[in-house]
Amino acid sequence: MRLRSLYLWLFVLGTVVPCAWLAPWLGQHGLDLPGLARELFANRVGGFFGLDVILSAVTLLVLVVTEVGVTRSQRVLAALATFAAGVSSGLPLFLYFRQAALDGRKAQRAGEAL
Repeated sequence: MRLRSLYLWLFVLGTVVPCAWLAPWLGQHGLDLPGLARELFANRVGGFFGLDVILSAVTLLVLVVTEVGVTRSQRVLAALATFAAGVSSGLPLFLYFRQAALDGRKAQRAGEAL
């Protein structure tokens, strides 16, 4: 399996699984952000995971914004995926775009070498 395909599958999995977990809560409570934060930080374990994901998302967004090998529209899509479904969605999508750019450069260099 090519690395790009693996990243695409991880993007799908990283989007579907967390959203499927959150969907019933949203169905019951709606977009109650204060309630979501209250439940997320209800104890130290939840707070640990919540802060870890938030800080990971910030780090990913810095990477997405500063990466030069990815187009602007691809950066926007990776950032939106991070905001919508989390790092488990945004990171593999970003890596998919980045790997596609790297593969394109490799193919171009191989063509120039001929």
